[in-house]
Amino acid sequence: MTPPDFIPFGGDEVRPISFDEAQIVVLPLCYEHAASYGEGSQDGPLHLLNASAQLEGMDEETMTDWASLAIHTLPPVFPPGDPEAAIDQMRAAADRVLAQGKFLLSLGGDHAVSLGPIQAAAGRHPQIGVLQVDAHLDLRNEWNGSRHNHACIMRRVADDIGLPFVQVGIRSFSREEAQYVKAKGLAPFYAHEIAAISEASPGSGPENWIEQVVNSLPDQVYLTLDLDGLDPAVMPGTGTPEPGGLTYRQLIRLLQAVGRNRRVIAADINELAKIPGTRVSEFTAAKIAAKIFVYCT
Repeated sequence: MTPPDFIPFGGDEVRPISFDEAQIVVLPLCYEHAASYGEGSQDGPLHLLNASAQLEGMDEETMTDWASLAIHTLPPVFPPGDPEAAIDQMRAAADRVLAQGKFLLSLGGDHAVSLGPIQAAAGRHPQIGVLQVDAHLDLRNEWNGSRHNHACIMRRVADDIGLPFVQVGIRSFSREEAQYVKAKGLAPFYAHEIAAISEASPGSGPENWIEQVVNSLPDQVYLTLDLDGLDPAVMPGTGTPEPGGLTYRQLIRLLQAVGRNRRVIAADINELAKIPGTRVSEFTAAKIAAKIFVYCT
């Protein structure tokens, strides 16, 4: 399958502006290395950008004209195959954006793309914490011969960068990861618990899981969104679709609450893998990107 040509986020709907004028910068990171199951996330950023050209410019919930925001899309980065060199390149690309005080949205790629931007954000905002939406803990110390594999991203955040983090939507992990969670006293928001809370107390009250997530975060937040955190009925186009994930509306309510109560410094969307013959996954991912602009910038 041939990836689409590069187009900026929103296509003709978004007014072209320079990097210097921009308040929001989109950074496509076309990287995939040693995928665990399904492949294709390397082209995910291009498919998302292509789908974004079909979005309407108005947000239906807030009546915000997100297309009028100062958005600049950088040319795609194609990191080398060596994981450490790739992460260094992605960190440098992210840091050039964050150094200018702009909001950064990185598009992956597999989940390993998050590490470079998180490193860059932590370097400029030492008090930052990470909100991870994901089906997987990603707490392995090594996977497929690398400590920088997509399955190790949050282990690097914890052990190497030393940032606090909150994990949401979790429903798949290894024995090693379960032992790490217990040893470190971590408290992931498991998908089955979210479902039970939502059914018992929909949308309000002290049992609201979204309120619990927000209260667990520091004032400054980096958001990393692995699309397999969503249920595959919503997001089938990802390398490791896991049943029982978040609904689209649950994710949007979470974005609203985090954006309203915390300062989101940067974000990424990763693990989009195009399914031939359907456009639902890339269009949904593009819609989520626009929601991040509306609620988190």
